[in-house]
Amino acid sequence: MTLNQIEYFIQVAEHGSFSKAALVLGVAQPALSRQVRALETELHETLFLRNGRGVELTEAGRRLLEHGQGILHLVAQARDDLSAHRNEPVGQIVVAMPPTQARLLTLPLIEAFRASCPRARLVVMEGFSTHLTEWLVSGRADLALVYNPEPLAALEILPLREERLVLLSPAGAAPPGPLTLAGLSRYPLVMPQRGQVFRKRMEDAAAMAGVQLRVDWEVSSVPAILDLVAAGLGHAALGEDALRAFEHPERLAVTPFADARVHTTLCLVTPALKRSTPLTQRTAALLMKLVREPRPR
Repeated sequence: MTLNQIEYFIQVAEHGSFSKAALVLGVAQPALSRQVRALETELHETLFLRNGRGVELTEAGRRLLEHGQGILHLVAQARDDLSAHRNEPVGQIVVAMPPTQARLLTLPLIEAFRASCPRARLVVMEGFSTHLTEWLVSGRADLALVYNPEPLAALEILPLREERLVLLSPAGAAPPGPLTLAGLSRYPLVMPQRGQVFRKRMEDAAAMAGVQLRVDWEVSSVPAILDLVAAGLGHAALGEDALRAFEHPERLAVTPFADARVHTTLCLVTPALKRSTPLTQRTAALLMKLVREPRPR
């Protein structure tokens, strides 16, 4: 398996077509097809299903795509590291963030990065905290902001800021506060799927209090949850930053919880075994400054 074969495979997968991938790569289509066939032969797997509209990935192809993207990212990092000036950030860095933090921080981060690292390139990825640690371990991301990350030997974790969890309700329909967990059980909730950090924190706190939460709707998108709450379909227990990222905060009301333990911790997480570069250090410093800046309540 060669790097060229991996790159050719990824281009075909991303474009869904051998002809389009050949144009992007600047190679003849028969040569591209031969390289992909050689890769399939070596792996003893069929990577693509051919159809009249192009190609689509098999299950084996989807697994190889994730590995291949991580491999090419690591190769690019190695090249950047070897060619970098001693203290000048160069190359590409991938930063991953939860949806709310991505909405709040992407613009100021890019503005600060452009001024601080003019010879480098920044990629921002968005996902739930459970996915972000997987991306760090697999090499798809270099830095991540993660809520309450699980301690792993492969990761270095730096707590940056605590964030209160609050109850978000339709404007005019908020319960009187501070709200106890027993009182929360009377309200229909719109929550992310099980395992997502805000839901886990609320369910853990409710279990300690002997309370069963009433989850009417499960939605894996924070903006969609806020839209449903604003439309009167329920209430949501989320970090208070979620309201700051919402385009129509006047449509929501906030109720604090009486239990001060209902909070999350936002952490900066990096791979423990990956060598720190000037670009990594500079980007981490920019993120820490942005996260630690006071935010209006």
